[in-house]
Amino acid sequence: MKHRGRHRRRRRGRALRASLAGTALALTAAATLISTSQAAGGKTPGGLSSVGSASELRELRLKESLTDRTALETLTARMGGRVGVDEVLRSANHTMRDESDCFVTEKGVLPVAPTAARAYCWEAPDAVDDRWRPQSVTTSRDNKVIVSGWTHAGTTAGEEGLARVAFVDASDPSDLKYRWVLLVVPQADGKGLKAVRSRLGGMAWYENKLIVTARNPQNSGYRDDSLFVFDLDRFLRADVTDSDAIGKVDQGFSAHHYRYVLPAVASYSPASGETCDARGNDGVPCLTSVSLDRTSTPPSVVANESFTTGSGTAARVWRYDLDTVSDRAGLLGTTGRQGEVEADEAYETKATGVRGVLSHDGDWYVSQAAAKQGRHGTVWRQDEEHARAATCTNGTSEHQSYACWGLHGGPLSYAPGTGELWTLTAPVPERVLYAVRLSDVESALD
Repeated sequence: MKHRGRHRRRRRGRALRASLAGTALALTAAATLISTSQAAGGKTPGGLSSVGSASELRELRLKESLTDRTALETLTARMGGRVGVDEVLRSANHTMRDESDCFVTEKGVLPVAPTAARAYCWEAPDAVDDRWRPQSVTTSRDNKVIVSGWTHAGTTAGEEGLARVAFVDASDPSDLKYRWVLLVVPQADGKGLKAVRSRLGGMAWYENKLIVTARNPQNSGYRDDSLFVFDLDRFLRADVTDSDAIGKVDQGFSAHHYRYVLPAVASYSPASGETCDARGNDGVPCLTSVSLDRTSTPPSVVANESFTTGSGTAARVWRYDLDTVSDRAGLLGTTGRQGEVEADEAYETKATGVRGVLSHDGDWYVSQAAAKQGRHGTVWRQDEEHARAATCTNGTSEHQSYACWGLHGGPLSYAPGTGELWTLTAPVPERVLYAVRLSDVESALD
């Protein structure tokens, strides 16, 4: 059963935004806050275009596939029973460096305006191992746990495409520690497991479910048109931690040197059964990234596509309602039509190189990569009429620019417990996890 509601559009008063603009000016002497129509140089994507026709919305439908319950319980029993996220955090064996201990090159990726409220850098060798790429971030509701998804980009046999997640204990902001967990799917008989191999372009944490972008595990190539869902009350322990193997071995279960695995409990793929075209020619959704909107009714997952400059295709941003029934909390809301999930609303944005999207209190925020190598990105706030962003002088030019967000900026995630907007960067040696207060973003936009 699909539970849908009217999404609230609680617009902040323009007078309040104007008063906050003075605070934003104090954040950095380099920032100049002007509307997009007044900005010197650069192109704006303009307002969002509503995707309202029934046929266009049907293109975004997903089909739900639940992991066989018997297979899941069999695997859980064979691996010694489930454990929760608290045990994983208590066993954290890696320490993050705070901003004061980050290298100059790492600090160089941080936003120019508005500035980061806090920033952290990864422990070696995670900070410099180019085989693994940080791709996504989300947080618990109280922001005491931060989750980051990484994908193996190397070509070593058996490792390519592996997906792992860092569970970060952020209960003490001055002492962040984390533990790696490997993402897996149970075999049909529940007697084994196999690795999820995918680019984790986006993540959303709602209740006890972690939703990530992922390819369909039945296909051999990488796909950005599917979602996996994991139950955060169902971590499993590997018996063998000194083996490259993934699955059942003589001594028990091995997870490629990882102590914990997290098995998928559900997946979603295009209802049409087709694979998305990276050029956007067939209408099948290319799920590049996702994030959570707690301010909609019901809460929802928002998603985006991303196409390169010159593709001629406008990227879509859209939302799926989450189910709120207790035994399905965190799964997507389905209709009675054979477990299909319908998009609640959708828009097109002319922004290119979209890295992530966030919807909050009716506003849409789009993270856009720079058109040129080595430039900072941009975060736009878009509605159906306008696109606005902070402008600044970032040291590369005397002219005002929209390139004020972080260098190599990634997906966006909002932490309601602290009012912070989180993102992260991927390239070596500039891997940083950082947060900017959403109120600072707001004041810098108008």
